[in-house]
Amino acid sequence: MTLTPSDLTAIIRQGVPASEGSGFLVETVEAGGVLCRLPFNPQQIRPGGTLSGPTMMTLADAAMYAAVMAQLGRLEMAVTQSFNINFLSRPAQADLLARAEILKLGRRTVVLDVKIFSEGSPVVVAHATGTYSLPPAGRE
Repeated sequence: MTLTPSDLTAIIRQGVPASEGSGFLVETVEAGGVLCRLPFNPQQIRPGGTLSGPTMMTLADAAMYAAVMAQLGRLEMAVTQSFNINFLSRPAQADLLARAEILKLGRRTVVLDVKIFSEGSPVVVAHATGTYSLPPAGRE
């Protein structure tokens, strides 16, 4: 079953209640990945005037989750196995965009790459990599 961007957004908002008020959404499903958006929220600004690290980490993880389901269908029991993020530059006070790409799709795991940038800028502000563990057949 092919999931649309609105399907993926609804599944994530339903399965991760904390994401509902964030405005997170899947904008597009692309070959091997997704493009997600997190609208700017002044409450996510930390001292120093930059967006908080946890905000960008949450966006990256949600984008990975969306990419897995965009490729494999509704797999709500797919879970983060490993996650690493590097903060490269200060994001603008604007919407954040995250492009998640599947690097390797295995039988039990999916390896992903995420680049986060501020809307209107090509500069990557954070780079994340992660691995998702897939549920055994019949436990989706």
